[in-house]
Amino acid sequence: MLTPQFTPSASFDSPEAAFEQARIIYERNIAYLREALQRFVAGEDFPERVRACYPFVRVHTDTVARADSRLSYGFVAGPGTYETTITRPDLFANYYREQFALLLKNHGANHQVQIEVGTSTQPIPVHFSFAENDHIEGSMTAERRLMMRDLFDLPDLAAMDDGIANGTYDPLPGEAKPLSLFTAPRVDYSLQRLRHYTGTAPAHFQNFVLFTNYQFYIDEFIKLGHEIMRRTDEQPGLTSDADQYVAFVEPGNVITRRAGAIVQPGDELGAPPPRLPQMPAYHLIREDGCGITMVNIGVGPANAKTITDHIAVLRPHAWLMLGHCAGLRNTQELGDYVLAHGYVREDHVLDEDLPLWVPIPALAEVQLAIEAAVAEVTQLSGYELKRILRTGTVASTDNRNWELLPQLTPVRRFSQSRAIALDMESATIAANGFRFRVPYGTLLCVSDKPLHGEIKLPGMANHFYRERVDQHLRIGIRALELLRGQGIDRLHSRKLRSFAEVAFQ
Repeated sequence: MLTPQFTPSASFDSPEAAFEQARIIYERNIAYLREALQRFVAGEDFPERVRACYPFVRVHTDTVARADSRLSYGFVAGPGTYETTITRPDLFANYYREQFALLLKNHGANHQVQIEVGTSTQPIPVHFSFAENDHIEGSMTAERRLMMRDLFDLPDLAAMDDGIANGTYDPLPGEAKPLSLFTAPRVDYSLQRLRHYTGTAPAHFQNFVLFTNYQFYIDEFIKLGHEIMRRTDEQPGLTSDADQYVAFVEPGNVITRRAGAIVQPGDELGAPPPRLPQMPAYHLIREDGCGITMVNIGVGPANAKTITDHIAVLRPHAWLMLGHCAGLRNTQELGDYVLAHGYVREDHVLDEDLPLWVPIPALAEVQLAIEAAVAEVTQLSGYELKRILRTGTVASTDNRNWELLPQLTPVRRFSQSRAIALDMESATIAANGFRFRVPYGTLLCVSDKPLHGEIKLPGMANHFYRERVDQHLRIGIRALELLRGQGIDRLHSRKLRSFAEVAFQ
């Protein structure tokens, strides 16, 4: 009979040693689960439950003192014990090493704080142990699948809620305080959902993310991605930023590498899906993970919340919304840009997680980068730039036909809020960025003016899309490149952190 893998805890004053211990625990326990599952699928019956648990990471400090850190993360809020479970060290290796190193830097040395690593009591759901291309349940009978529920641990939603991120989680007396926004089961759950919704493996996601609500933008991103992959380092006109993109990944994990690059093992496993997933993702890959991912979230706040709920566990450095909106002011023209500096939230999908009285502020670093990108790409300045780029409040609604409500009641609210544009996703993406401490921003393009009789008509819309989409996309990409160039330390500021914030970024 298989023996459950339990490793006694040990303390470390080296981030590399702490990470290596966590990796060993995780890989042993995952191997144990996979072997047991393979034997079960082959027909073997077990006399007792099969269980393996995640590794935990814990720190304890008796003092409020810590090193002087210019970063807004990497330290605990005060005296006490702090703990989290971790998963997928293969995917999060650099992230975990950085968080461990910062904890030891800020609380080690004179304060004698070490990182304790061991096996937790949190079971690993068997579904989260599957390898990337495993589809085990499909090969079992219904009776066998029912038996599996009695032998293996299944995903437990009680271990996956967002109470830590929402600020509503209160540890029980004697229980450790959280060290991270997300527990290991919550992370694993989102990794599974990302595969399902986007059609690409989580490993391909980059640290800078663009969201759009129109396929036109994706078409241009695909075109640009393949254009960059065809270019060589010696080709004139290749910018230093574009030079760093080494691969382009499409749904089905179809990988196109830079001209002249060596095909990597596993590239051949990618295949275009028979139909696109619900929210397809595309990735301009950099070796440091700081490339650009673009996701077509479709229309509506439900999709916007769903995808950001899951991408948040990857701890991206920033995400931006690029899309179309209704212009609410008569002075706006079709094709004008709107840089959101405030949001009216009528999307309703986050009301239970983030109360409406919570303000969603504009982030100066992001705002300045977007404005600079607009000026750079359009080659406009001064009044000419201001003429096409308006900063103001964006309202997001969950009612696509708000114009048809009796007595135009939404119009009064939008006027009172000073909104200059209306869409269905931007406030949701910004609010979830605020909730999950992911820097956010919004640049929209006016595609119609329903209050002033300028509605979308097929001919007008097609001309508009051809004229503006490519420029809009290039602005979004350039804004992210500017943010990356300024350094991520400036992005992860204290503006998004609560009173007793977790240590992990």
